[in-house]
Amino acid sequence: MKLEISLFRFDCKSDYLPYYTKHFLNVEENNTLLTVLNKLNSEAEFSFENTQNSYFVVNGIYINVMTTCKQIKDNFGSDIKIEPLSIRRANKDFIINEDDFTSKLSILNKFITTDLLATHINKEIEKLYLSYKLYFYASNTLNVEHNYIGDAILLLASDLIERFPEKENEILYTIKECEYGIEFHTSLKNRILNFDQSIEDKIVNLRNKLNISKTVDKQNFKSSIAKTINFGTFKKAQDIKYDFKDFNLAYLKTEDTLDKSNLISKLKAKILNLPSLNQDLARDTFHLNPELTYKLTSTLMLDAYDSGADFIVVDNDQDFYLLDFNRKNMESVIGREINLPVLHINELENLAMGEHDLAKTTLKNHTLDPKII
Repeated sequence: MKLEISLFRFDCKSDYLPYYTKHFLNVEENNTLLTVLNKLNSEAEFSFENTQNSYFVVNGIYINVMTTCKQIKDNFGSDIKIEPLSIRRANKDFIINEDDFTSKLSILNKFITTDLLATHINKEIEKLYLSYKLYFYASNTLNVEHNYIGDAILLLASDLIERFPEKENEILYTIKECEYGIEFHTSLKNRILNFDQSIEDKIVNLRNKLNISKTVDKQNFKSSIAKTINFGTFKKAQDIKYDFKDFNLAYLKTEDTLDKSNLISKLKAKILNLPSLNQDLARDTFHLNPELTYKLTSTLMLDAYDSGADFIVVDNDQDFYLLDFNRKNMESVIGREINLPVLHINELENLAMGEHDLAKTTLKNHTLDPKII
Protein backbone atom coordinates (compact mmCIF):
# COMPACT_ATOMS: atom_id res chain seq x y z
CA MET A 1 0.00 0.00 0.00
CA LYS A 2 1.08 3.58 -0.64
CA LEU A 3 0.82 6.55 1.72
CA GLU A 4 0.91 10.19 0.66
CA ILE A 5 2.49 12.00 3.60
CA SER A 6 2.79 15.66 4.54
CA LEU A 7 5.51 15.79 7.19
CA PHE A 8 5.76 18.69 9.64
CA ARG A 9 9.08 20.52 9.72
CA PHE A 10 10.21 23.46 11.84
CA ASP A 11 13.39 24.80 13.41
CA CYS A 12 12.81 27.62 15.88
CA LYS A 13 16.35 28.88 15.27
CA SER A 14 15.93 29.41 11.54
CA ASP A 15 12.27 29.15 10.50
CA TYR A 16 9.66 31.85 10.93
CA LEU A 17 6.79 29.45 10.21
CA PRO A 18 6.48 25.66 10.04
CA TYR A 19 6.32 23.95 6.66
CA TYR A 20 5.51 20.48 5.34
CA THR A 21 7.50 18.18 3.07
CA LYS A 22 5.69 15.81 0.72
CA HIS A 23 6.51 12.10 0.62
CA PHE A 24 5.09 9.08 -1.23
CA LEU A 25 5.91 5.89 0.61
CA ASN A 26 5.22 2.23 -0.10
CA VAL A 27 4.52 0.40 3.16
CA GLU A 28 3.22 -2.91 4.43
CA GLU A 29 -0.08 -3.04 6.29
CA ASN A 30 1.63 -4.26 9.46
CA ASN A 31 4.27 -1.51 9.38
CA THR A 32 3.85 0.96 12.23
CA LEU A 33 3.95 4.74 12.25
CA LEU A 34 7.37 4.38 13.88
CA THR A 35 8.52 2.33 10.87
CA VAL A 36 7.22 5.06 8.57
CA LEU A 37 9.05 7.78 10.50
CA ASN A 38 12.31 5.83 10.45
CA LYS A 39 12.00 5.29 6.69
CA LEU A 40 11.40 8.99 6.13
CA ASN A 41 14.26 9.85 8.47
CA SER A 42 16.63 7.66 6.45
CA GLU A 43 15.81 9.74 3.37
CA ALA A 44 16.11 13.15 5.04
CA GLU A 45 16.89 13.47 8.74
CA PHE A 46 14.53 15.23 11.10
CA SER A 47 14.16 15.34 14.88
CA PHE A 48 11.66 13.10 16.68
CA GLU A 49 11.35 10.90 19.75
CA ASN A 50 12.26 7.46 18.45
CA THR A 51 10.56 5.35 21.12
CA GLN A 52 7.64 2.94 21.13
CA ASN A 53 5.60 4.90 23.67
CA SER A 54 5.62 8.26 21.89
CA TYR A 55 2.62 9.93 20.27
CA PHE A 56 2.11 11.99 17.14
CA VAL A 57 -0.82 13.79 15.54
CA VAL A 58 -2.18 12.35 12.29
CA ASN A 59 -4.86 14.36 10.50
CA GLY A 60 -5.71 16.12 13.75
CA ILE A 61 -6.00 12.95 15.86
CA TYR A 62 -3.45 11.90 18.50
CA ILE A 63 -2.14 8.38 17.87
CA ASN A 64 0.46 6.05 19.33
CA VAL A 65 3.58 5.55 17.25
CA MET A 66 2.95 1.78 17.21
CA THR A 67 -0.32 2.21 15.30
CA THR A 68 -0.17 0.10 12.12
CA CYS A 69 -0.42 1.49 8.61
CA LYS A 70 -3.60 -0.53 8.10
CA GLN A 71 -5.18 1.18 11.11
CA ILE A 72 -3.99 4.55 9.81
CA LYS A 73 -5.48 3.97 6.37
CA ASP A 74 -8.74 2.62 7.80
CA ASN A 75 -9.16 5.71 9.98
CA PHE A 76 -7.64 8.49 7.88
CA GLY A 77 -7.25 7.25 4.31
CA SER A 78 -3.95 7.18 2.44
CA ASP A 79 -3.36 10.96 2.42
CA ILE A 80 -2.06 11.87 5.87
CA LYS A 81 -0.48 14.81 7.65
CA ILE A 82 1.92 14.01 10.51
CA GLU A 83 2.43 16.68 13.18
CA PRO A 84 3.91 16.97 16.70
CA LEU A 85 1.94 16.88 19.94
CA SER A 86 1.92 20.68 19.89
CA ILE A 87 2.70 22.84 16.88
CA ARG A 88 2.76 25.93 19.06
CA ARG A 89 5.44 24.42 21.33
CA ALA A 90 7.62 22.92 18.58
CA ASN A 91 11.36 23.57 18.87
CA LYS A 92 12.87 21.28 16.26
CA ASP A 93 10.48 19.30 14.08
CA PHE A 94 8.69 16.87 16.45
CA ILE A 95 10.64 17.85 19.57
CA ILE A 96 8.60 20.29 21.63
CA ASN A 97 9.20 22.52 24.63
CA GLU A 98 7.29 20.81 27.46
CA ASP A 99 7.73 23.52 30.09
CA ASP A 100 4.03 24.37 29.96
CA PHE A 101 3.23 20.75 30.85
CA THR A 102 5.88 20.14 33.51
CA SER A 103 5.29 23.48 35.25
CA LYS A 104 1.64 22.64 35.95
CA LEU A 105 2.66 19.93 38.43
CA SER A 106 3.35 22.71 40.95
CA ILE A 107 -0.41 23.32 41.22
CA LEU A 108 -0.66 20.25 43.46
CA ASN A 109 2.71 20.73 45.19
CA LYS A 110 1.33 20.73 48.72
CA PHE A 111 -0.11 17.25 48.18
CA ILE A 112 2.89 15.61 46.51
CA THR A 113 5.97 16.90 48.35
CA THR A 114 7.87 15.00 51.00
CA ASP A 115 9.20 17.92 53.07
CA LEU A 116 7.75 20.87 54.95
CA LEU A 117 9.20 23.39 52.50
CA ALA A 118 7.42 21.67 49.59
CA THR A 119 10.62 21.43 47.56
CA HIS A 120 11.07 17.67 47.18
CA ILE A 121 8.42 16.07 44.98
CA ASN A 122 7.48 12.44 45.48
CA LYS A 123 9.19 10.78 42.50
CA GLU A 124 6.52 8.12 42.10
CA ILE A 125 3.79 10.75 41.83
CA GLU A 126 5.90 12.87 39.50
CA LYS A 127 6.37 9.85 37.22
CA LEU A 128 2.62 9.27 37.27
CA TYR A 129 1.98 12.87 36.22
CA LEU A 130 4.50 12.66 33.38
CA SER A 131 2.71 9.56 32.10
CA TYR A 132 -0.32 11.77 31.44
CA LYS A 133 1.52 14.01 28.95
CA LEU A 134 -0.62 12.84 26.04
CA TYR A 135 -3.81 14.00 27.74
CA PHE A 136 -2.33 17.41 28.45
CA TYR A 137 -1.51 18.14 24.82
CA ALA A 138 -4.53 16.37 23.33
CA SER A 139 -6.94 18.75 25.05
CA ASN A 140 -8.70 20.98 22.53
CA THR A 141 -8.97 23.64 25.23
CA LEU A 142 -5.25 24.36 24.81
CA ASN A 143 -5.93 25.51 21.25
CA VAL A 144 -8.07 28.38 22.50
CA GLU A 145 -6.80 28.92 26.07
CA HIS A 146 -3.06 28.40 26.49
CA ASN A 147 -3.15 28.96 30.27
CA TYR A 148 -5.48 26.03 31.01
CA ILE A 149 -4.13 23.92 33.89
CA GLY A 150 -4.51 20.83 31.70
CA ASP A 151 -6.21 17.46 31.86
CA ALA A 152 -3.04 15.80 33.18
CA ILE A 153 -3.29 17.68 36.48
CA LEU A 154 -6.98 16.75 36.74
CA LEU A 155 -6.13 13.08 36.27
CA LEU A 156 -3.44 13.36 38.92
CA ALA A 157 -5.92 15.08 41.24
CA SER A 158 -8.27 12.13 40.77
CA ASP A 159 -5.46 9.71 41.64
CA LEU A 160 -4.50 11.72 44.72
CA ILE A 161 -8.09 11.76 45.99
CA GLU A 162 -8.17 7.98 45.65
CA ARG A 163 -4.86 7.73 47.50
CA PHE A 164 -5.60 10.39 50.14
CA PRO A 165 -9.42 10.51 50.52
CA GLU A 166 -9.12 12.71 53.62
CA LYS A 167 -7.73 15.49 51.38
CA GLU A 168 -10.50 15.30 48.78
CA ASN A 169 -12.15 18.64 49.55
CA GLU A 170 -8.84 20.47 49.58
CA ILE A 171 -7.75 18.94 46.27
CA LEU A 172 -11.11 19.71 44.65
CA TYR A 173 -10.92 23.30 45.87
CA THR A 174 -7.45 23.65 44.35
CA ILE A 175 -8.41 22.54 40.83
CA LYS A 176 -11.61 24.61 40.93
CA GLU A 177 -10.11 27.86 42.16
CA CYS A 178 -7.30 28.02 39.60
CA GLU A 179 -7.97 30.86 37.16
CA TYR A 180 -8.09 28.40 34.26
CA GLY A 181 -9.23 25.38 36.22
CA ILE A 182 -11.46 22.36 35.74
CA GLU A 183 -14.36 24.33 34.24
CA PHE A 184 -12.15 24.78 31.15
CA HIS A 185 -12.01 21.03 30.47
CA THR A 186 -13.32 19.79 27.13
CA SER A 187 -13.85 16.13 26.32
CA LEU A 188 -10.91 14.08 25.05
CA LYS A 189 -13.23 11.51 23.47
CA ASN A 190 -12.77 12.47 19.82
CA ARG A 191 -9.20 13.67 20.16
CA ILE A 192 -7.29 10.39 20.59
CA LEU A 193 -7.43 7.24 18.47
CA ASN A 194 -8.71 4.23 20.46
CA PHE A 195 -9.34 6.47 23.45
CA ASP A 196 -9.81 4.85 26.85
CA GLN A 197 -13.15 6.24 28.07
CA SER A 198 -12.19 5.59 31.70
CA ILE A 199 -9.78 8.54 31.41
CA GLU A 200 -12.62 10.91 30.56
CA ASP A 201 -14.80 9.33 33.24
CA LYS A 202 -12.24 10.24 35.93
CA ILE A 203 -12.42 13.92 34.97
CA VAL A 204 -16.21 13.88 34.66
CA ASN A 205 -16.37 12.39 38.16
CA LEU A 206 -14.38 15.36 39.50
CA ARG A 207 -16.72 17.79 37.74
CA ASN A 208 -19.73 16.02 39.21
CA LYS A 209 -18.27 16.28 42.70
CA LEU A 210 -17.85 20.01 42.17
CA ASN A 211 -21.33 20.32 40.64
CA ILE A 212 -20.10 22.61 37.87
CA SER A 213 -21.99 21.13 34.91
CA LYS A 214 -25.50 21.79 33.68
CA THR A 215 -27.27 19.79 31.01
CA VAL A 216 -27.73 21.50 27.66
CA ASP A 217 -31.51 21.82 28.10
CA LYS A 218 -30.89 23.95 31.22
CA GLN A 219 -28.49 26.36 29.49
CA ASN A 220 -29.56 29.71 28.05
CA PHE A 221 -27.84 30.02 24.67
CA LYS A 222 -30.00 32.90 23.45
CA SER A 223 -27.61 35.63 24.61
CA SER A 224 -29.54 38.91 24.76
CA ILE A 225 -32.09 37.77 22.17
CA ALA A 226 -35.35 37.01 23.92
CA LYS A 227 -37.30 35.43 21.07
CA THR A 228 -37.93 31.72 20.66
CA ILE A 229 -38.25 30.16 17.22
CA ASN A 230 -40.72 27.34 16.62
CA PHE A 231 -38.93 25.07 14.16
CA GLY A 232 -41.79 22.57 14.13
CA THR A 233 -41.19 18.85 14.03
CA PHE A 234 -39.00 16.69 11.85
CA LYS A 235 -41.27 14.98 9.30
CA LYS A 236 -39.03 12.09 8.24
CA ALA A 237 -39.57 13.05 4.60
CA GLN A 238 -39.48 10.17 2.14
CA ASP A 239 -39.66 12.25 -1.03
CA ILE A 240 -37.31 15.12 -1.77
CA LYS A 241 -38.49 17.72 -4.29
CA TYR A 242 -35.30 19.79 -4.37
CA ASP A 243 -31.78 18.56 -3.78
CA PHE A 244 -28.73 20.55 -2.70
CA LYS A 245 -26.19 19.10 -5.13
CA ASP A 246 -24.64 22.52 -5.76
CA PHE A 247 -24.07 23.21 -2.05
CA ASN A 248 -21.35 22.40 0.45
CA LEU A 249 -22.66 21.87 3.96
CA ALA A 250 -21.20 21.17 7.38
CA TYR A 251 -23.39 19.01 9.62
CA LEU A 252 -23.03 19.44 13.38
CA LYS A 253 -24.53 16.11 14.35
CA THR A 254 -25.48 15.72 18.00
CA GLU A 255 -28.53 13.47 17.70
CA ASP A 256 -27.63 10.08 16.27
CA THR A 257 -30.87 9.41 14.39
CA LEU A 258 -31.07 7.42 11.18
CA ASP A 259 -33.91 9.56 9.77
CA LYS A 260 -31.93 12.79 9.95
CA SER A 261 -28.82 11.16 8.55
CA ASN A 262 -30.91 9.78 5.68
CA LEU A 263 -32.19 13.27 4.88
CA ILE A 264 -28.65 14.62 4.70
CA SER A 265 -27.70 11.78 2.34
CA LYS A 266 -30.71 12.39 0.06
CA LEU A 267 -29.76 16.04 -0.45
CA LYS A 268 -26.77 15.04 -2.62
CA ALA A 269 -24.81 17.98 -1.19
CA LYS A 270 -21.09 17.79 -0.57
CA ILE A 271 -20.79 17.03 3.15
CA LEU A 272 -17.63 18.47 4.66
CA ASN A 273 -15.78 16.04 6.91
CA LEU A 274 -14.17 18.39 9.43
CA PRO A 275 -12.59 17.19 12.71
CA SER A 276 -13.84 20.38 14.39
CA LEU A 277 -17.42 19.14 13.97
CA ASN A 278 -16.65 16.30 16.39
CA GLN A 279 -15.16 18.42 19.17
CA ASP A 280 -16.74 19.21 22.52
CA LEU A 281 -18.07 22.79 22.52
CA ALA A 282 -18.19 23.08 26.34
CA ARG A 283 -21.97 23.45 26.26
CA ASP A 284 -22.39 22.02 29.78
CA THR A 285 -20.25 24.74 31.41
CA PHE A 286 -21.60 27.63 29.32
CA HIS A 287 -23.29 29.14 32.40
CA LEU A 288 -19.89 29.43 34.10
CA ASN A 289 -17.60 30.03 31.17
CA PRO A 290 -19.40 31.32 28.06
CA GLU A 291 -16.23 32.80 26.55
CA LEU A 292 -14.67 29.33 26.26
CA THR A 293 -17.73 28.13 24.36
CA TYR A 294 -17.60 31.19 22.10
CA LYS A 295 -13.94 30.49 21.31
CA LEU A 296 -14.71 26.87 20.45
CA THR A 297 -17.83 27.60 18.40
CA SER A 298 -16.19 30.46 16.51
CA THR A 299 -13.27 28.17 15.64
CA LEU A 300 -15.78 25.59 14.36
CA MET A 301 -17.72 28.16 12.33
CA LEU A 302 -14.63 29.65 10.72
CA ASP A 303 -13.22 26.20 9.96
CA ALA A 304 -16.44 25.34 8.12
CA TYR A 305 -16.51 28.72 6.35
CA ASP A 306 -12.85 28.56 5.32
CA SER A 307 -13.39 25.00 4.07
CA GLY A 308 -16.04 26.22 1.65
CA ALA A 309 -19.28 25.50 3.52
CA ASP A 310 -22.33 27.38 2.24
CA PHE A 311 -24.05 26.82 5.58
CA ILE A 312 -23.87 24.72 8.73
CA VAL A 313 -26.75 22.42 9.70
CA VAL A 314 -27.73 21.73 13.32
CA ASP A 315 -30.21 19.11 14.47
CA ASN A 316 -31.63 20.71 17.61
CA ASP A 317 -32.92 24.09 18.82
CA GLN A 318 -30.21 24.68 21.41
CA ASP A 319 -27.37 24.37 18.92
CA PHE A 320 -29.16 26.76 16.59
CA TYR A 321 -29.42 29.40 19.32
CA LEU A 322 -25.80 28.82 20.31
CA LEU A 323 -24.39 29.28 16.80
CA ASP A 324 -26.77 31.87 15.33
CA PHE A 325 -27.85 34.06 18.24
CA ASN A 326 -24.30 34.38 19.63
CA ARG A 327 -22.71 35.46 16.36
CA LYS A 328 -21.56 38.85 17.72
CA ASN A 329 -20.05 37.24 20.82
CA MET A 330 -18.15 34.75 18.67
CA GLU A 331 -16.89 37.47 16.34
CA SER A 332 -15.68 39.45 19.36
CA VAL A 333 -13.51 36.63 20.77
CA ILE A 334 -12.15 35.45 17.41
CA GLY A 335 -11.58 38.89 15.86
CA ARG A 336 -13.25 38.03 12.53
CA GLU A 337 -16.67 38.30 10.97
CA ILE A 338 -18.54 35.00 10.81
CA ASN A 339 -20.69 35.08 7.70
CA LEU A 340 -21.72 31.44 7.74
CA PRO A 341 -25.50 30.87 7.86
CA VAL A 342 -26.94 28.34 10.30
CA LEU A 343 -29.85 26.10 9.28
CA HIS A 344 -31.98 23.98 11.58
CA ILE A 345 -32.48 20.52 10.06
CA ASN A 346 -36.27 21.01 10.14
CA GLU A 347 -35.83 24.11 7.96
CA LEU A 348 -33.60 22.15 5.63
CA GLU A 349 -36.25 19.45 5.36
CA ASN A 350 -38.94 22.02 4.56
CA LEU A 351 -36.78 23.51 1.82
CA ALA A 352 -36.02 20.09 0.35
CA MET A 353 -39.74 19.22 0.33
CA GLY A 354 -40.58 22.48 -1.43
CA GLU A 355 -42.44 23.93 1.56
CA HIS A 356 -40.80 27.32 1.07
CA ASP A 357 -43.51 29.42 2.71
CA LEU A 358 -43.25 27.34 5.87
CA ALA A 359 -39.45 27.64 5.82
CA LYS A 360 -39.68 31.44 5.46
CA THR A 361 -41.56 31.73 8.77
CA THR A 362 -38.42 30.68 10.65
CA LEU A 363 -35.68 31.83 8.26
CA LYS A 364 -36.76 35.44 8.75
CA ASN A 365 -35.81 35.19 12.44
CA HIS A 366 -32.16 34.26 11.81
CA THR A 367 -29.49 36.81 12.68
CA LEU A 368 -27.90 36.01 9.30
CA ASP A 369 -30.25 35.39 6.37
CA PRO A 370 -29.23 32.16 4.57
CA LYS A 371 -30.63 33.63 1.30
CA ILE A 372 -31.45 30.17 0.04
CA ILE A 373 -34.98 30.96 -1.20
